[in-house]
Amino acid sequence: MPIIEAKNLEKTYEGEAGAASTQALKGATLNIEEGEFVAIMGPSGSGKSTLLHILGFLDKQSGGTYKFNGKVIDEFDDEELAKVRNAEMGFVFQAFNLLPKATVLENIRLPLMYSGVDEKTWNTLADEAIEAVGLSNRTHHLASQLSGGEKQRAAIARALVMKPKVIFADEPTGNLDSKSGQSVMKIIQDLNENHGHTIVLITHETYTAEHAQRIIKLKDGAIESDEKVGHRHKADEYIK
Repeated sequence: MPIIEAKNLEKTYEGEAGAASTQALKGATLNIEEGEFVAIMGPSGSGKSTLLHILGFLDKQSGGTYKFNGKVIDEFDDEELAKVRNAEMGFVFQAFNLLPKATVLENIRLPLMYSGVDEKTWNTLADEAIEAVGLSNRTHHLASQLSGGEKQRAAIARALVMKPKVIFADEPTGNLDSKSGQSVMKIIQDLNENHGHTIVLITHETYTAEHAQRIIKLKDGAIESDEKVGHRHKADEYIK
């Protein structure tokens, strides 16, 4: 059973003060199996971020159906959606979204504060996530003291700390130089291949998308193609 099942998803944003409405998604249908690494590509305005927001429970579709882990999300109330999102989904954004005056450890602990996880285990879980992204030497540094690549690794650790089934990464290399970007992609590939996390990556870069197993291309709110990657890039091939 796919972990993500979306059928004929539509999303319309109503215009304000008589302005015309905008249809951001037009009948998008896709399935993602548990353990897959899927990249979603498209130019600006193609609907890829809208699709990610719906798949990640950050927004609701205007039409169509969406099942996550076999459950129709329309049957969940807001509290249930928040619980599932916190427990089973991790998010990595282009802008990092770290608290600059908090330490790496404090940033990584944040999702645990909104969970039912025993507080006695928070530091252990956070340390495990920090170690997984190679930031143990920065645990007590402020987020503002980190380089761009280190900030994104901290953001990945925060996404990992609840041991989610799916990690949504929205342009995770967009603010990074090529070497830092490759380091981040190596971590993301490792999470998929060696730890079993399902990855949904949003990117406008073909090179970055080709680290995935499969690429879905969007155009004008509709799925234009959905194909397996013939030759996958391996991030560690480029890191010396």
